[in-house]
Amino acid sequence: MRRVREALAKSAPFLPPTPDFTSPLHQRPSDDLSVEFAKAFIANSGLFVYCENEEDFFDQLFALKREQNIEHLYVWESNVQKILYHAGIDFIAGDEDFVQKAQASLTTCEALITRTGSILVSSANAGGRRLGIYPETHMVVAKASQLVPDIRDGLQKVRDKYKENFPSMVSLVSGPSRTADIEKTLVMGAHGPKQLVLFLIDDLPH
Repeated sequence: MRRVREALAKSAPFLPPTPDFTSPLHQRPSDDLSVEFAKAFIANSGLFVYCENEEDFFDQLFALKREQNIEHLYVWESNVQKILYHAGIDFIAGDEDFVQKAQASLTTCEALITRTGSILVSSANAGGRRLGIYPETHMVVAKASQLVPDIRDGLQKVRDKYKENFPSMVSLVSGPSRTADIEKTLVMGAHGPKQLVLFLIDDLPH
């Protein structure tokens, strides 16, 4: 994963690159999906955190909470609650005082779309829709094995996982919420989180 770290060391361009209209519409990314995804995610203004393993994820999450002074982290998925509890990381398991206190949330996702640097989420998990929209910081923990080349591959993952019980909502999250409706001034967090953080745990064989 050395190339992932090198990709993260480069600042995202202020303006998106000029599109190449001569290239295929659905051009497949290179073999190293993690590097391609990291570059696209950072270009979308996301905060990408590479984790060598689950223990490293705990350390990185703890450090980020302390750095950003996050006291109220809401986590509603039981599998995530379990690992955070054993790691000694504080979180709020219920929805008490959610509107008043929700600084940050931590959820899982369905897949990571390499071509667009997007996170594919659904309403099937315990976080529902609220955890990914209301708090100012939305944190997502995912594994490298969830990387797929394109949107079509991500939707196929969801179909294979849920079969007839397809989630009522499937959405792509591409960076923090933003708008430039007012005088063309970019405003972050207008309709959702101001910050999108992805913790990618490397679970692939080396």
